[in-house]
Amino acid sequence: MLIAGKSREINYCLLFFMYGEDTKMYDIIVIGAGPAGISAAVYGKSRGKSVLVLEKKQVGGLIGTVSTVTHYTAIVQGESGHTFAERMKEQALGAGVEIRYENVMQTKLAGEIKKVITDKGSYESKALILANGGSGRMLGIPGEDLKGVRLNAPKDGPDYKGKNVYVIGGADGAVKEALYLAQIAGKVTIVCVEDELACIQEFKDKAAVCDSIEVMPHSSLTAVYGDGAAEQLEFTDNRTGKKQIVKDAECGVFVYAGIVANTQMYTELKLEDGYIPVDHSMQTQIPGVFAAGDICVKKIRQVATAVADGAVAGIQAASEKWSS
Repeated sequence: MLIAGKSREINYCLLFFMYGEDTKMYDIIVIGAGPAGISAAVYGKSRGKSVLVLEKKQVGGLIGTVSTVTHYTAIVQGESGHTFAERMKEQALGAGVEIRYENVMQTKLAGEIKKVITDKGSYESKALILANGGSGRMLGIPGEDLKGVRLNAPKDGPDYKGKNVYVIGGADGAVKEALYLAQIAGKVTIVCVEDELACIQEFKDKAAVCDSIEVMPHSSLTAVYGDGAAEQLEFTDNRTGKKQIVKDAECGVFVYAGIVANTQMYTELKLEDGYIPVDHSMQTQIPGVFAAGDICVKKIRQVATAVADGAVAGIQAASEKWSS
């Protein structure tokens, strides 16, 4: 959480005073260690640059939390998000990239030298690559914070063996996790706002022939009730407005309702619907500041496109042509 103050500049000065002047300088700092960030770091390092990756939690980002990674070219058969993330981490460290697990609290993007302050220290660089992706979108409904809600399929799925689970969302990510949960749970109900699943045909076909999957179309989860844990679920039909209460004391609710870009701290940038606009070099409106992956304005958000964004950003950041 940022230190309270009258302005962003005051906040920055206070934080800098707290950590003193022991600030390490890098050629490139990358914020975020998902596919885009790791790709950018590896390409930047290969150009002979000193590169620091700052990651809040763990290498992999959102893709590191999924049950399976699909469709990425030459992917290992049966690749999980965890194993994919571990191989990304191994590659980055093997290339000589420095990774620090710290929470970025504030950035200063303008000027020739970029500044980043975390909960553990302060850093400077010639170029900065913003690749901290997005976070799962909250539903904003009563009871969303109850135990048994907003679960993670590979982590929490085994706890619901033989039980009923509800997957909120009908897009690719939601249906893919539902297919995984169908191997564990007794019954999987996919709750989607559309009249039918909005995922790719491959996942539609697999869900259609899975006996343990049921689709609840044109519906939304609008409330969860219980004494500390989910016991009753309220669904609303988006066509009629009719509400239905389902009593299911041992159920699990897995929410995959899209992402929200992690751009809140980048107040120096102009955003489009919360995302960062970039040019063909992945550069933002500020010279020397690049963005890559899900955090950017783009049509397709996949591992493949994130890695491509990161490669371009890392190469361009290392070229320093933007500084001339």
